[in-house]
Amino acid sequence: MIAEIRDRPDTWTWLFLGLGLALLPAGLYLALAAPPDANQGYLARIMYLHVPGAWLGYLAFFVTFLYSLLYLFRQDPRLDRVALASAEIGLVFMGLALVTGMLWARPTWGVYWTWEPRLTTTAILFAVYVGYFLLRGAIEDPELRRKAAAAVGILGFINVPISYMSVKWWRSLHQTQSIDLTTGRIHMAPEMLQALLFNLLVFTLLYLGFVRFRAFLAALEAGKEEA
Repeated sequence: MIAEIRDRPDTWTWLFLGLGLALLPAGLYLALAAPPDANQGYLARIMYLHVPGAWLGYLAFFVTFLYSLLYLFRQDPRLDRVALASAEIGLVFMGLALVTGMLWARPTWGVYWTWEPRLTTTAILFAVYVGYFLLRGAIEDPELRRKAAAAVGILGFINVPISYMSVKWWRSLHQTQSIDLTTGRIHMAPEMLQALLFNLLVFTLLYLGFVRFRAFLAALEAGKEEA
């Protein structure tokens, strides 16, 4: 993901964004064409936005964790810029997961929000990375800002496995994972799985494109700050 400062985004950035945007209508079509769930009916179609949003949020925060750790070892500002970009895009995807989850909860639980384990841990995770950006905005010294942000990016990632495992560790209203990464079990019909994985691919392409584009903008901002 690291690249030298350029005058414009590179070919890979446009390729990821182009493919993601081109495949997005197909993903929406598969989501609408997928069969209704046996228990939730057509309401389950929110899953095709909610689950990829949550997964990409987790992935983005992992990338922030990884590049923050690398920055502390190498002190390369380019690593910090990738961590920054991934955290910003991760907030967008996690925000999408929270909003779609609330839309699903209203007809299912009768309320948009309840402080059950999955929702609570996800809200805390979202708040931690909002704090990540508040911290960056509060520190003027670039080097100190990068180190402080790296510390938050590393420590904040602890909340990701807690959020993911919350439906197993505590008694929760939220249903367990449709695709359980800890056991490899899949609890959905093949047609629904196909639509979910396709949308996950689309979201991943968009994530890669957006992160590279945001890192490019961060490089321009850093250049202006140094000047």
